[in-house]
Amino acid sequence: MELAAVFGVIWTLSVLAFLYSDDLGVPAYAHPMILYSLMALFLLNPTRTFRHEARFWTIRVLGRILLAPFPYVTFADFWIADQLTSIIPAFLDLQYFFCFYSRNTNWSKATDVNSCVEEFYFIRPLVAMMPSWFRFAQCCRRYKTSREAFPHLVNASKYAASFFVVIFSSLTFATTNTYSDSTNNPWFYLWIVASIISSCYAYGWDIKMDWGLFDAKAGDNRFLRE
Repeated sequence: MELAAVFGVIWTLSVLAFLYSDDLGVPAYAHPMILYSLMALFLLNPTRTFRHEARFWTIRVLGRILLAPFPYVTFADFWIADQLTSIIPAFLDLQYFFCFYSRNTNWSKATDVNSCVEEFYFIRPLVAMMPSWFRFAQCCRRYKTSREAFPHLVNASKYAASFFVVIFSSLTFATTNTYSDSTNNPWFYLWIVASIISSCYAYGWDIKMDWGLFDAKAGDNRFLRE
């Protein structure tokens, strides 16, 4: 909590510096770069300072996640990877961040802010699928290790279902100009169907497997997990 509070203060100062950049005489878009750089330096600091044990542990876990399905999957690996599936917008923000600063040399004013989305429509879906891919690969690796189709392959299918949501949504937006109305776009309907299937699949898995609710074999606490 202490570290989170410190980063919260740093983030707040960065936002205020961005808003009052003219008064400070510093280019407005230098502040997000400084903030990201500080975060990266904190995490990648090689010295044994600033919570080095926690930082090194985080780097090791993230490294194993990135290398999935090759390393053996530990509890920390799939738990952290599960958290990554909840912050997909952050992955897309990182893609936009690197694109924006590589293409905008004037940090005082943002120009052509939509180009990093419109011109990279084929990269952003891949970025959006990365967290689900990590979990999919981990599930496949756990199946290889245990040879248990359930729950590992069934869980892998849950993450595979989310791939189709991203693919069909991307195709829907990529073909927007081709159709006069979204109701005429076949990719739109496939997107809706894929979203319903993926959402129901994930919800059912969370209720039954992760939360352990509605378990008829729960003993005295019927339909509740022990």
